[in-house]
Amino acid sequence: MARDVLSLGQVRIHPGSATRDEAMKEAADILQAAGAVTAEYYDAMQQREQTVSTFMGNELAIPHGTNETKDTILDSALSVVRYDGGVDWDGEQVTFVIGIAGKGDEHLEILSQIAILFSEEDDVARLKALTTPEEIYAVVSEATGS
Repeated sequence: MARDVLSLGQVRIHPGSATRDEAMKEAADILQAAGAVTAEYYDAMQQREQTVSTFMGNELAIPHGTNETKDTILDSALSVVRYDGGVDWDGEQVTFVIGIAGKGDEHLEILSQIAILFSEEDDVARLKALTTPEEIYAVVSEATGS
C-alpha cells in the first residue's frame, strides 16, 4: 500500500478470551479510534457476519463491513488483536482477529496480503509465539507493505 494502514496503536494482545461480538466490537473500535470508520461500522461488520462468516481458517477471522455500508469507511486501515485464550467464532477457534476497512477497492489487496501471511500453519505459530504488540506490528506491517 502506498500509505500506512496499520500503526502500533492498532495492535493488541489479550491473554484471555472474548466472544465473537466482543472481538468484532474491539476491531471496530480500534478502526474508529484510528479515524478510518464511523461509529456505524460495527453494525456493518455484524451485517456481513449474518450473511457469511469472516472466519478464514488457520485461527484467523477478518471482520469487515458490507458493500452496502461503504459510507461508514473514511479511510483504509487495519486492526490486529490476538486473543491468547481464543475466540469461538461460530464454532471455529480463532486467535487472531484482524479488522479491516478499505476505501474503494483497497481492502481486496490488503485481504490478499493477510491471507498469504496466515496461509501456512508455521507462520501462524510464529505469530502466536511473539510476545509484544511491537513484534506483531513489525510482521504484519512487512506483510502488508504498510
